[in-house]
Amino acid sequence: MVLTFIFFVGIAVIAVTAYVLFVLRSEIGHALNRTLVEQSQRIVFQVDQASTAVDRQQVVANIARYADMRITVAFQDSVLWDAEGARLAVGQLLSSEPAMKTSYINEDEIIIHPNSVGEPVYYVTTHLPETGFVIRVGQPTPPLLYLVNRMKTTLVVGMIMALFLALLGSWIAAQRVVSPLQRIRNSARSISEGNIDQKIQVDSRATEFLDLAESLNRMSDGYREKIDELQRMAKVQNEFIGNVSHEVRNPIFAVGGYLEALATSSLPEEQRRHYARKAILNLHRLNTLFNDLIEIAQLEYREDIIRLDDFNLTELVDDIADTLRPKAEDKELDLVASNETLFVSADRNRIRQVIINLVENAIAYSDAGTIAIALEPRNGKVCCTVTDTGKGMAPEHLARVFERFYRVDPDRSRKSGGTGLGLSIVKQIIQAHGEQIFVESTPGVGTRFWFELPAVFVPAAAPV
Repeated sequence: MVLTFIFFVGIAVIAVTAYVLFVLRSEIGHALNRTLVEQSQRIVFQVDQASTAVDRQQVVANIARYADMRITVAFQDSVLWDAEGARLAVGQLLSSEPAMKTSYINEDEIIIHPNSVGEPVYYVTTHLPETGFVIRVGQPTPPLLYLVNRMKTTLVVGMIMALFLALLGSWIAAQRVVSPLQRIRNSARSISEGNIDQKIQVDSRATEFLDLAESLNRMSDGYREKIDELQRMAKVQNEFIGNVSHEVRNPIFAVGGYLEALATSSLPEEQRRHYARKAILNLHRLNTLFNDLIEIAQLEYREDIIRLDDFNLTELVDDIADTLRPKAEDKELDLVASNETLFVSADRNRIRQVIINLVENAIAYSDAGTIAIALEPRNGKVCCTVTDTGKGMAPEHLARVFERFYRVDPDRSRKSGGTGLGLSIVKQIIQAHGEQIFVESTPGVGTRFWFELPAVFVPAAAPV
């Protein structure tokens, strides 16, 4: 970056310097030559217009005095008049003046010759063939030329300073650009090597670098979240595979054991029927497990599994309560469902499955008391709540109660024939409706599950 910057700035400096040293100098010389020739021609005209030698001498003296020039008028090899300022010399030899030696050869061309104090004087000589006169005009360095020469020197020095400052500035700029990029590169390399918790920090005021660092940090955070999620999913998957293996292995082993026992010829008939019932019960449990697994897979990977319709939720709750009330009464539990008529937009069969799972779960974990199914309109939705007065759950169980195969009381769940997938299926169905299910519980007091569904106040087609 520094070399590129210096290259382009150096080209510009060299071009400007070359123009000043060569092109501008030549143009100044030509302009000075043209000016002195024009002045010489005007003086020659004034001298030539004088009628007598005395008048010519007076003209030469006046011009030299007031124009700050040196004017020399020669005829053949002798100088007639040589005027410089207020000084006027008459009758000198031409050979005494070095600037006059080449007058006939370099006519109308500038000759630079120092004066008595060493200052350069610019001379131009004009020859008048009609009269034989040779007129030489000498002028010290013009103020404008002096100023131009000073400007030329200043410009060259300025170009050199500009090149130096460009070098210094490009180095500083490169450091300000390269240093943040190096930090970003090192941080990115560290992240690629597995140190995903490292943050990219840039010590720069440039908004672009700050935005770049912030974007990379956001990207790193996104990758970190995805990695954490993948690790969590891998852990859940491993647990799921382990749980499935365990849940499948037990019924299979049990069925195999019962079948081996049934193959014994000396087995009594009553014992044979008992083993047959146990084998069928485990096969039923295995079938329920596979059905639940298929159900979860369908809910996760099929978007069209939910078929929305408008229906009477109160009627559905009453039907579920009538169906499960005998099962609750077997445990001396009261199943209560008394609600006003409310309609919702949802999948009737799936919501029926949700409520049945919640109520059966409440029955399984309650030994006495009441189970209530309540419906309540709330902000354009209908809140469905299933409450029991069972043993409740400790706070550490609430965060995992919807996980697959998670059981608060494994022994009770297996005795009731549960697979540990019921609440996970419930959660999947409610989420497929775009809603969430919630739970709160107090040990020794009871548990409450609730979820919401979109309310329909004027259903298109309500069940009769």
